[in-house]
Amino acid sequence: MERRKLKEIIFVVEDAPEGGYLARALGYSIHTEADTWDELQIAIEDAVLCHFGEADLPDFIRLDIASDDIETLLGK
Repeated sequence: MERRKLKEIIFVVEDAPEGGYLARALGYSIHTEADTWDELQIAIEDAVLCHFGEADLPDFIRLDIASDDIETLLGK
């Protein structure tokens, strides 16, 4: 039996200027958005399924939350 490599896809998640969240996959043309965190998770799963199809789905989806606020990053 042949084992396939584990695949992971990483999404960068940012606050949308008009509210809600924007997510984009690193290395793939997958973008989505939603008003709430729960809706975003569902939208990301749907977008990944549409992009890859069930046979090629990644094993892991990781969300990386981006922040532009340097004061937040520095703990001020």
